[in-house]
Amino acid sequence: MKITDIKAYTLDAYRTNWTFIKVETDEGLYGWGEASLGTRENALEGCVEDLKRLVVGRNPLDIEKMWFEVYRDSYWKGGPVMMSALSGIEIAMWDIAGKFYNQPVYNLMGGKMREEVKMYANAWFISAREPEQFAQQAKNAVAKGIKALKWDPFGKAHMTLTRAEMDRAVAIVGAVREAVGPEIELLIECHGRFNHYTAIQASRELAPFKPMLMEEPTVPDNIDSLKRVRDHSMVPIAAGERFYGKYHFWDVLHKEAIDIAQPDIFHTGGMLESRKIAAMCEASHIPVSFHNPSGPISNAAILQLAACTPNFLIHEMMLTDGSFRKDITNEEIIYNDGFLKIGDKPGLGIEVNEEEIKKHPYKPRNLRHYTGTLTDIRPKDDTYYFFKGLEGKFTF
Repeated sequence: MKITDIKAYTLDAYRTNWTFIKVETDEGLYGWGEASLGTRENALEGCVEDLKRLVVGRNPLDIEKMWFEVYRDSYWKGGPVMMSALSGIEIAMWDIAGKFYNQPVYNLMGGKMREEVKMYANAWFISAREPEQFAQQAKNAVAKGIKALKWDPFGKAHMTLTRAEMDRAVAIVGAVREAVGPEIELLIECHGRFNHYTAIQASRELAPFKPMLMEEPTVPDNIDSLKRVRDHSMVPIAAGERFYGKYHFWDVLHKEAIDIAQPDIFHTGGMLESRKIAAMCEASHIPVSFHNPSGPISNAAILQLAACTPNFLIHEMMLTDGSFRKDITNEEIIYNDGFLKIGDKPGLGIEVNEEEIKKHPYKPRNLRHYTGTLTDIRPKDDTYYFFKGLEGKFTF
């Protein structure tokens, strides 16, 4: 069996763009991966095209050999574009392998350790701006059994916070804590906003609300700054979505800069590379929560990894999305009282409707972290998509 072609499909998801990768073979088997970069999609697709000449003609079951040789033969190592392109191809090859052996991917990586995973909800806060709006949205989510909520309360802030901005963020977190009670986990997203001084200050201000973690508190181009925050923070520190591969994570772990690792499987180099990162973290007694605010292929792949990763902690899931999501794949997410069941179909267990994704062509999307529009994740005239078990049950 040989790889004959690699195709990239970039589609508009409103809040970002998703890039799906299809790897085809001469025996009719094919696999799907995800390489969504959110921005720089033209560079990403160009890199996929560049990597094709290193991958086409290979046996798709030789995943480790492909990864090693492609990385070896890439003069510019690491970085978001190359690693995302490599990740999407690698994930698709695992999908092929699972279909070839008629097994879910987790059985090719050591077997299942758990039947379900606890999830935390992203995108539960649609259009909220004020503390009372966040509080009401949080109540809606918890009423349906959600046990953990993540969001960014910091508005347009970058590097520093004024006293008024800090007070506003504290008011938002406090309103949510009061609305949901002490049993619900709160995860505070920072989107790599702050210098270490401000991040440490924020941790002290938010500590009374007992967050589970602060995610990516510092700008990700300086691990030493993250280390300073971890040393002095009153809240556990999580990061990893913008670290690329095991070599980058080795530096993070060696410097003891995080409490919880959040590798993103379509930026780290794919599923096996993420599994290796998780093993490195396991040796340091650091739990792993794979970063997952993206599309359905990413979600399917991460659930496969969650099944077989001993130190897996909690799974990120977009609680809702634009209505188009239900049409572009056969995604099936089985939810029960704050947990997601891990599927057992061959490969990743997901198929893509290629004609449907063509109805959502790429649109340039700029980063929204510093514009104050992060909670606007779908068009105002769109209807909501909820995963199985929650359809039509929310009122926003």
